[in-house]
Amino acid sequence: MKKRFITTSLYCLTVAAALAQAPASYKFDFGSGKVAKGYTAVLPTTHYTKELGYGFTTEAQLTAVDRGQSSRVGRNALTDDYCTSDKPFYFTVDVPEGNYDVTVTLGDKAGESATMVRAESRRLMTGQIVTKAGQFETRTFTVNVRTPKINDQQNVRLKPRERGYLNWDNQLTLEFNGPSPKVCAVEISRNDKTTTVFLAGNSTVVDQDREPWAAWGQMIPRFFKARKVAIANHAESGEALKSFVSEKRLDKIMSLMKPGDYLFIEFAHNDQKQGSAHVEPFTTYKEQVKLYISEARKKGGIPVLVTSMHRRSFDSTGHITNTLGDYPEAMRQTARDENVALIDLNAMSKTMYESWGPETSLKAFVHYPANSFPGQTEALKDNTHFSTYGAYEIARCIAEGIKANVPELAKSLLTDLGTFDPAQPDPLATWNWPLSPMITAVKPDGN
Repeated sequence: MKKRFITTSLYCLTVAAALAQAPASYKFDFGSGKVAKGYTAVLPTTHYTKELGYGFTTEAQLTAVDRGQSSRVGRNALTDDYCTSDKPFYFTVDVPEGNYDVTVTLGDKAGESATMVRAESRRLMTGQIVTKAGQFETRTFTVNVRTPKINDQQNVRLKPRERGYLNWDNQLTLEFNGPSPKVCAVEISRNDKTTTVFLAGNSTVVDQDREPWAAWGQMIPRFFKARKVAIANHAESGEALKSFVSEKRLDKIMSLMKPGDYLFIEFAHNDQKQGSAHVEPFTTYKEQVKLYISEARKKGGIPVLVTSMHRRSFDSTGHITNTLGDYPEAMRQTARDENVALIDLNAMSKTMYESWGPETSLKAFVHYPANSFPGQTEALKDNTHFSTYGAYEIARCIAEGIKANVPELAKSLLTDLGTFDPAQPDPLATWNWPLSPMITAVKPDGN
């Protein structure tokens, strides 16, 4: 995939004025046929440029198919044609920071299609959508777009690797994946009224931008109703409570939070390590968590505490050993002290890991033999970070925690999720995740 994002502060300042005048909605008709009224044509050759402000950003060989030429009966300018590829492809639009409702129209008048849609850095927005010949599916989901800018004097202090992420820019990027993705149309409209759920955390929460790594924060958007909730995942690998503050990530969240928004707080893995970010569980850790709670409440926000999931560490009897010390209990105590909703992911993850057992649980974490992915010459053995399957199952735990402990937010969860029992996780055989094209063998920060 070509590097086409310029995510420096200079770029943000250069385009800020133009973006302020950007339209509130965008309508794109994909394909080489007749263009639907009120839509902008998108051809396989519509490559993104800063001047154009939208287009494809991928090296995948795209083609356009126009079914409208074969018959004049039942013609529809929007669905007669589409763009497709035998590889994943990306489409991006320059937009100001904010939340956006995105509607995609998928299908083929004369053939089958199978498409999965992700946004920004591999955020899961839909499952695989399969259509038969002549069938079309329209799906809407809500995407958060953010920039590092806090105000005219302050920016989030990004790590060098973050400058290449797809989620720190003035662009809304969609990834179309699957065995036969066929995109007829994309509509984007700004949504300033939706509830925003901000995520503060580390590598177990972040939008991991490269395969085979994943975290629950990039899976959870799939669980919410369109137009009701936007997930703003500000978590980053290697972060602890203190570093998240010093890098102005909490300031960034507070600059955007409005009354009724949520702040999910999950830290422990890096806070327990010796160093400048270290905090003791029952003293400075609790004090730092209370700071986050206080800041959210000042803005009219609703804090939610999440105990950190266990690492994959089994004893000889097949039970999980606690590698997180007293930090989960300190989080529970803080929730009681501050009258804050708690999602006990620590407890749920123990149940789930032990239900898998030492061998099956390997599939939920990044354990792969050498040469499983391009450029990966050595085996990957990581007992902290998740595979896409493991991250999704953790997200299912989070959704159950929301149902049980955050009832107002639970109203915005999809109604067809069903119940989830961590003692009976979804079988691996049911999991479907076509790989994104960006892959790395480099382990994320944190452990």
